[in-house]
Amino acid sequence: MIDGGELALLRQSLRKTIESHNGAGLDTALEELGWPEALAADARAAVSVLFELQGAANVTSSALDRVLAHALGYAGAAVVLPAPGGWTAPAALEGGHLRVRGVATASLGACETALIVARAGGSHVALEVQVATLTRRAVGGADPALGLAEVVGEAGSWAELGPADWRAAVALGQLALGHELVGASRRMLELAREHALARVQFGRPIAMFQAVRHRLAEALVAIEAAAAMLDAAWPDHEPRTAAMAKATAGRAARVTARHGQQVLAGIGFTTEHAFHRYLRRILVLEQLLGGTQSLTRELGREILARRQLPALLPL
Repeated sequence: MIDGGELALLRQSLRKTIESHNGAGLDTALEELGWPEALAADARAAVSVLFELQGAANVTSSALDRVLAHALGYAGAAVVLPAPGGWTAPAALEGGHLRVRGVATASLGACETALIVARAGGSHVALEVQVATLTRRAVGGADPALGLAEVVGEAGSWAELGPADWRAAVALGQLALGHELVGASRRMLELAREHALARVQFGRPIAMFQAVRHRLAEALVAIEAAAAMLDAAWPDHEPRTAAMAKATAGRAARVTARHGQQVLAGIGFTTEHAFHRYLRRILVLEQLLGGTQSLTRELGREILARRQLPALLPL
């Protein structure tokens, strides 16, 4: 486990690294810094610090691949993710055929093989597949800078690595994305606050107006609720709680984006201001490994089926 002093040093080192690197350069810098070793030693510290800083800086890396590979018991692999909005395994193994439909980060293009989890009967299996056998298409959409690619096709050959705990991998990935959403939300709120302090109307900053203060306060409450939910989900070790944390973080990001846009007004709609980059990013992140609405709906169905509320988390 990483102690308090080491955690502060890790946060400081990661902040400096993220300020000067992005994409493949950030991946290399994280390797040199020893972040993969920190992930193996203390997943909570390594994931929470990196992903929140990454969200606040609006940068990209292959850290999500590493998180999922770590949860599955494999290191340094590009992992195919489910299609946006879903969280089921991105492939199915039936009758000797492997059918893949998902998305991948930019790291897939730099790898010869990909780690794919497939449904096989009532269980999941981890497979190593040659990237050249997969069909990839760059995804533009809301956030082209994220570098996602659609991955589809029927692989002709693969190497079976063994059984896979897909639920555990999804849960860890949802926590990582939740922290990234919180980091992006904090930065969006900061951008709106800075504008409210600087923008003057009727002889005073708009931050003095009650309507503006209410919007910023509501965004802050949503962000802090999401951060608290993530803190509670880590020691709980339950996939259901991780899904709740991801859904809460996604909702907080949308609340912050809505109020931040209202406070920023016209400037917030322009590419001149940084706000649009964070809005684009949270729209995509919120859908990866389960969107807020679909996760909430699934949790509701589970409660109705079980006729029992989840146990209260310790405060």
